[in-house]
Amino acid sequence: MFGFSQVKGTVRKVAQQCRLQASLNCGKFSQTAADLKQFCRQNAQHNPLMTGVSSSPNPFRLQRFCSFL
Repeated sequence: MFGFSQVKGTVRKVAQQCRLQASLNCGKFSQTAADLKQFCRQNAQHNPLMTGVSSSPNPFRLQRFCSFL
């Protein structure tokens, strides 16, 4: 069974979360998606997922030999 102090603490946390969510400035989804697309296009040259990784300096390429042996 819950004590009064546990319920009071839970209600306080829920109220605090509600205040936080009410203070957030939420935009429309379509505007947020457009902003995200614009950001991705502006920064595409710095993103290896968009431009690909060159094979010569690729640090993720499998090595041909083991350096521990």
